[in-house]
Parts: sequence; C-alpha cells; structure tokens
Amino acid sequence: MDLIDNIMNAKKKLIITFLFVIFASINVFAQRFAYVDSEYILKYIPEYSSAQKQLNVLSAQWQKEVDTRFAEVDKLNKAYQADQVLLTEEMRKQRESEIKEKEESAKDYQRAKFGFEGDLFKQRTKLMKPIQDRIAKAIQAMADALQLEMVFDKNSEITFLYASPRLDKSNDVVTRLGYKPAGDPSKQKK
Repeated sequence: MDLIDNIMNAKKKLIITFLFVIFASINVFAQRFAYVDSEYILKYIPEYSSAQKQLNVLSAQWQKEVDTRFAEVDKLNKAYQADQVLLTEEMRKQRESEIKEKEESAKDYQRAKFGFEGDLFKQRTKLMKPIQDRIAKAIQAMADALQLEMVFDKNSEITFLYASPRLDKSNDVVTRLGYKPAGDPSKQKK
C-alpha cells in the first residue's frame, strides 16, 4: 500500500510541477507580445493627413485627365459610327486606327498614373515612407523599453479573435512620436 501511495504522491507532485511550469511559461509568453493599432496612430500624425490630402488632390487631377482622354476616344468613336456609312474602306481603316491609338494612349496614361508602380504609387511611397520609418522606430523603442518579443498591427492581415486591451501599446507609440493620445484606443470610435 505504501508503494502505491508513494507512486500516487510522486504522480501528483509531477503533475503539479508540470502545471506550474506551463502556467509560468504562459505568463512569461503573454508578457512578450503586444499589438498596436496603426490607423489609430496615424490619426495623431499631421504629416499623414497632409500626405493623404496631397495624394487625393493628385489622384483627382490625374483621374480628370484620364476621363478627358477616354471622353475624347468616345467622341471619336461616336463620330466614326455616325460617318461610317459615308466613308470609304481606306478612310474607315484610318479612323479605326486613330481611335485605337487614342484608346491605347489613354490606357497607357491611366496605367502610368494609377497602375502598379505608377506615379500615384511612387508619390504615396515618397510621402509615406518617412512617416512609416518614424512609426517603426517608435515601435522598436517601445518594444525594447517594454522587453517585448513581438508587436503585431491590429489592422494588418492578422486575425484577432481576442486581444486584451492591456496589450494595446498604440498610445505608447503615439507618445514616443511626440504626440499626446486622447485616451484608451480601444474606446475610440473608428
């Protein structure tokens, strides 16, 4: 009977030790992670709002130019449709070629302004990179100060099923950027 009791006591001690190690590990693990809300942080950076306004103005200006080019193509196409029966075969081919060239030119212009690595993309990169660099440095400094292993962005592709508000370090980043946060970001309206 003593042997069985000793085995049971040893098992209990082993289980208790195992559970203690697991809970201690979870506690340490949880303290090394945090998240920030990049949209919330960007609201405090005046340069971001200014850059967004500049990009919106450029985008609207370029879109107007694109629309004008496509309207010209549409006008040429309608004129061609109206005149088509009166044109010779050679004249039709010439007008069709002119319309096709204008349309391709409009599409090329649209791609140059709005396409992947187009002018809008380049301008956005030029304006946003310094802001992103400042935020990254502030996050790094905050992570070093709080001895965090990882900092997630709440607004990236990471799915949060639950995130404790005490892990939200967005206000720390805003403060490190030199701005005064309005309060708890989890209570801010989005």
